[in-house]
Amino acid sequence: MSDSRAEQGRAVVSVASTLRSVLRSVSRRVDSAAPRSGEGNRDAFAPSASTPARGATGALGRVEPQLRDLMALAGPARALPSWARSLRTRHGGQFLSRVRGRGMEYDESRPYQPGDDIRQLDWRVTARTGRPHTKLFREERERPVFVCVDYRHGMFFGTRGVFKSVQAARLASLLAWRGQHSGDRVGGLVFGDHEHHELPPRRGQAALVRLLSQLTGHAAAWRARALAAPGEAALLDVVVRLRRLAKPGSLIFFVSDFDGFDEAVAREFARLGAHCDVALVAVHDAFEASFPVLDAGAGLTDTRSTLRLGGVSEQQRAAYAERFVARQAALERACREQRFPFASVTTAGDPVAGLFRMLSA
Repeated sequence: MSDSRAEQGRAVVSVASTLRSVLRSVSRRVDSAAPRSGEGNRDAFAPSASTPARGATGALGRVEPQLRDLMALAGPARALPSWARSLRTRHGGQFLSRVRGRGMEYDESRPYQPGDDIRQLDWRVTARTGRPHTKLFREERERPVFVCVDYRHGMFFGTRGVFKSVQAARLASLLAWRGQHSGDRVGGLVFGDHEHHELPPRRGQAALVRLLSQLTGHAAAWRARALAAPGEAALLDVVVRLRRLAKPGSLIFFVSDFDGFDEAVAREFARLGAHCDVALVAVHDAFEASFPVLDAGAGLTDTRSTLRLGGVSEQQRAAYAERFVARQAALERACREQRFPFASVTTAGDPVAGLFRMLSA
């Protein structure tokens, strides 16, 4: 029995290693995957022609986000539900979030009066004066919204629809536009294997365009650096950094494939959620969920070398699928425990529909 489990474990690792090679091999040849004028794309592993209608602009738009596509999402973003109330309060039923969401910013403390909610007691003032005091809140006119986008090397991959990085950029843009329509201050954190860019939340469309430009203007450079020297940027470090950046009461959308998600990352998200509203948006490709049945000679090439993908056994394929399901289950479980809104969107899915389900649940 132990030998069987060990063999299965080695199979999972073997197939996972194959996928990592696939991610790098496919991404390295993005430019050569784009068909020349008058030619069709004959590569079965290049982004499919069945790209979602929203924001599609041909081969280049499927592998690199285009600014005009992201700007065009301003209209569709208006269809998304408002987050005027705390997302966590909405999704948590009777659970009352300590983050009250937009409209509830701390104003002052006054002496306790009968009927006040004891959960709003100001313990510091109470201890200093010797008399119980209650915190009062006033309407917050502009709420900070952080949109965090994963641009690590594994995001520059896709076999259906668009690359994961492109879908992440579209999702982030829709959320940023929704925040701008709501009068919130929009900022973000774009992170890769070797660098990150922090964009403090600011009001106005100029701040939103700054975020979209960061997602598009340097997309090729992000991809080139990630593929030249793929790193092991830890998801945990990114969440720790975000906890230092986001002020209490911020609304945070984290868009990623969540590669590297584990219990330590879940705990750090919980700490972040103690003072902010957090929503997680997972992006994945069909290839990551289920290893396809391929001919023995099937492979991928970057024009310099070829990676053979045939010969994967049924046991390896099953273990591969179980590994993906386990990670998704862990992610969903963490969101349920913390009352975090959660969305899972494929590279071939409609980003507007995915976000609408999450925000209206």
